[in-house]
Amino acid sequence: MSLTPTRLLSPADQERRRGLRTMKGVALGALVFMAVLFAFSFAFQQDVPALAYVRAAAEGGMVGALADWFAVTALFRHPLGIPIPHTAIIPSRKDEIGRTLGEFVETEFLRADVVRAKLDQTAIAARLGEWLSAPVHAERVAAEASVMAGSVLRALSDDDVRDVIEELAREHLIAPEWGPPLGEWLERIIDAGAHHGAVDLAADTVAAWLAANKVAFTGVVSRRLPPWVPSVAHRFVDDTVYNEAVKFVAAVQADPKHPARVAIDGYLGRLAGNLQHDPATIGRFEDAKLAVFDSPRVRELAGEAWTTAKTGLLRSLADPESGLRRRGVEALVEIGERLTTDAALQRRVDTWVTDAAVFLVDRYRHDIASIITDTVERWDPAETTEKIELMVGRDLQYIRLNGTIVGALAGLAIFSIAHALLG
Repeated sequence: MSLTPTRLLSPADQERRRGLRTMKGVALGALVFMAVLFAFSFAFQQDVPALAYVRAAAEGGMVGALADWFAVTALFRHPLGIPIPHTAIIPSRKDEIGRTLGEFVETEFLRADVVRAKLDQTAIAARLGEWLSAPVHAERVAAEASVMAGSVLRALSDDDVRDVIEELAREHLIAPEWGPPLGEWLERIIDAGAHHGAVDLAADTVAAWLAANKVAFTGVVSRRLPPWVPSVAHRFVDDTVYNEAVKFVAAVQADPKHPARVAIDGYLGRLAGNLQHDPATIGRFEDAKLAVFDSPRVRELAGEAWTTAKTGLLRSLADPESGLRRRGVEALVEIGERLTTDAALQRRVDTWVTDAAVFLVDRYRHDIASIITDTVERWDPAETTEKIELMVGRDLQYIRLNGTIVGALAGLAIFSIAHALLG
């Protein structure tokens, strides 16, 4: 198989291919040199006996070069295209190599003791704090988090969100009875006298309204009088009603024990008791609650609230100068400074990260290692062979070159020893 690419090579792969071709040329050149040297020495060794040593060295060099060429070539393809057994190892045993590599990574690297030992030697929290305390890094984290959050918000369906909100509201807010807990809450307020302030506020509000709206009482009662009653009597009746209302409200304001206040206390007390114990009151209150929440306008307002909140969040997340982004950056910087200076916090974070990593590795190491196996299985055999040859092929050509040199030295040594023993 040639190195004509079956895929578009990256610049790095193109550079590796040039280097591989160069080293192949060097290794082939060494073989050709040994062949020429062998031919020359073989032809003239009768005239120059010393050339017999050169012939032996060249012969050993050719044997070593050819043997290593065969070994290197057999890794990637059939030598000379001949389907010799146990050649083209990588394309024919690709899946087995992937499984073996995955098992090796799983058993030797993805072990709890290995991961824990490595993480125990690493000051994770301190390094993270030092990096995060730099404002430029905190801004980068905030920016990336904003992009992720914005993407999530845009991906959410408004209708689905409204449906979820409605379901949660019905399950946790509307379905439970409000009457008994509200009655209990109201009873505690009455017992503590906390409602007196509300009564005072109501009285003050009515008094202020009366002072500013005397004209509103004109004709309130007098228009119901017979037509023959003089107009003076009309004004007198209206003024009397207004003045009595003012006096009544003033009396309520001035007297903490005013009968009106006592009546309000009694009404609220009865209401609190009925909300807790009277089925009829509880039923009417629940009906009113359901009528309010089932109103189309309430649902429309809920949808508008979500749309407004979503729009505001997206705008704040996209603006680097928004209050949300600025506060996020400040919080990240503060966290980084604490991680840098707080030894107790560092220990807690380091322990948490280590325990989490060990748990994940111990529980999912087979799944993690299977990524290698599955990825290699999906690779095309020809493309896999090309990838691996581009990665390590250049270094393997040195084996051919070294084989030529070692073969030459071995051939020379064997011939010299044999010549010395037999001579």
